[in-house]
Amino acid sequence: MKKLILTGLMAALLPKAAVAQVFNEMSYAPEKTTFTLFAPDDAKSVKVRIYKDGLGGKAAKTVKMIRSGKETWTAEVKGDMLGKFYTFDVGRGECAGVFAKAVGVNGQRGAIIRMDETNPAGWANDVRPVTKSPSDLVIYEMHHRDFSIARPDAQYKGKFLALTEPWAIDHLKKLGVNAIHILPSYDYGSVDETRLADNKYNWGYDPMNYNVPEGGYSTDPYQPAVRIKEFKQMVQALHKAGIRVILDVVYNHTFDIDHSNFQRTYPDYYYRKTQDGHYSNGSGCGNETASEKPMMRQFMLQSVKYWIDEYHIDGFRFDLMGVHDIQTMNAIRQMVNDIDPTIFIYGEGWSAGGCGIPNELLGMKANIPQMPQIAAFSDEIRDALRGPFDNDTKPGILGGAPDMEESVKFGIVGCIQHPQVDMQKVNYSKQPWALEPTQMISYVSCHDDMCLVDRLKASVPLLQTKKGKLSNSQMDELIRLDLLAQTAVFTSQGVPFMLSGEELLRDKKGVHNSYESPDSINHLEWSNLKRYPQVLEYYQRLIALRAHHPAFRLGNADLVRKHLEFLDAPKQVVAFRLKNYAGRDDWRNIIVVLNASLQPQTIAVPQSTYTEVCCDGVINEAGLGTISGDKVVVSSQSALIIHD
Repeated sequence: MKKLILTGLMAALLPKAAVAQVFNEMSYAPEKTTFTLFAPDDAKSVKVRIYKDGLGGKAAKTVKMIRSGKETWTAEVKGDMLGKFYTFDVGRGECAGVFAKAVGVNGQRGAIIRMDETNPAGWANDVRPVTKSPSDLVIYEMHHRDFSIARPDAQYKGKFLALTEPWAIDHLKKLGVNAIHILPSYDYGSVDETRLADNKYNWGYDPMNYNVPEGGYSTDPYQPAVRIKEFKQMVQALHKAGIRVILDVVYNHTFDIDHSNFQRTYPDYYYRKTQDGHYSNGSGCGNETASEKPMMRQFMLQSVKYWIDEYHIDGFRFDLMGVHDIQTMNAIRQMVNDIDPTIFIYGEGWSAGGCGIPNELLGMKANIPQMPQIAAFSDEIRDALRGPFDNDTKPGILGGAPDMEESVKFGIVGCIQHPQVDMQKVNYSKQPWALEPTQMISYVSCHDDMCLVDRLKASVPLLQTKKGKLSNSQMDELIRLDLLAQTAVFTSQGVPFMLSGEELLRDKKGVHNSYESPDSINHLEWSNLKRYPQVLEYYQRLIALRAHHPAFRLGNADLVRKHLEFLDAPKQVVAFRLKNYAGRDDWRNIIVVLNASLQPQTIAVPQSTYTEVCCDGVINEAGLGTISGDKVVVSSQSALIIHD
């Protein structure tokens, strides 16, 4: 597979001077405010309107914009406009422009504010938590509302500020995660910020203003500066706790077409169309953006840089990265490397339908070798463990599905080439798609699709019940399988990722796609801390085990091939050894056995005296006991980890 050459990628973009003019749409000074817009040369009338309020009322002033360059329109409004609001009008309806940095309630109008006045105390001294390699990350995906709305002692339920509260920071630190992936937190369209008491819920994958925090997560969506400052306070609090902040970005589509800021400022420029003239729908949301077009590419580059510079964001998860072209993704990676190469970039290596340009040009999982330092989710290990995305009732290896072992092994090595992985037996990929294990996100559940508990209930035969409530023995089995699944994730060589609340045995009452389900479905059940304390303890100790032992996070494909070897194991079992002080680990040899079968299994191991550190759902790095000999017995539906 040919690799794209990064050198010269940036030359494909517009000159810096033109870019600064186009996407600095509003520039404030006390004596005048300058507005600039990227719009068609043949637009009949381009206007900017000034308003007193962010919603309602008539325009206080309307100014015609003049064409000042190719596809560039400019206007100056004299006087001090601080605190006022504005819209652009190209004849298709008013909007806040493409690159508004502050908006009024519901994002209908841009806001004229001083960004330096939104910085919390000490913001200039805020620093990014250090990570040496992406393999050191433990990513915790959360939705602001899910995490805090049902927490009894939360002061700011469902808000950015909830993540500044001691209970939240304490939970995350004790769990051991060091990166928070927050679901879309920009200003999105499906929640009416004037009716927040209605408790309307949405994940936020319906972009409106890409570069402004969502008002529904602020304490006052009517005041433009409040959401910005509170977002920064959240980032600052997490950074002080040593936790990175990863932003979920959704550049692949807009809420709709006709009402989007893209369409209202430059019709049809930002979207792909099919050969017959219809809007292409690779996003599955009615439209897809055209990242290969110079100004859409530049928009994405500038937006990513803005979130890094203004909000100190530490990483980006690209929704449906398979809709974006490879060249744009590499240009973003190159730009981010110049700022800080430890900023992590990953995405969904697929689209939700056919795109307007060929797959070989897109950021698909199969094309990850052409995108150095960019990672993608592994649906191979996910579905091998718990079952396929498109069939909630079909199990994976945890529910007894046959022939899943090789797919689990592929995930264990980080989706790289490994001599002991037979790619012809892997579920989805017939050739390795990661050059390095740090290009693979290892996970078993996320916001999208059933959470782990619900999936196990729906697909594992022994967990089926007509009463809706599991018996004590069924709950024991559920917990065993839950812990086994996450053991596979956290002992793999990829970058581990978990859905918030899994450590609380979270369920969503069987809802597969809860993007607009109420809080009663989506909230975290904090009472489970007392009901199932063993689950949280196992997660904590599993994460700590990974953190303390570099053998589990070698971060290099050659080292994985050198030090990770699979052991012979029966069906429904995967066993491997990390040998010879892998990663300069303190432990000489580490053996991990994942037994998904309903029976105890005996595994042949190299002759030695071993210390057990994980057995029967309990982890203790100091040791649970010792085993001598060349065989070990692993309990059903559980993991065994030993070392010598």
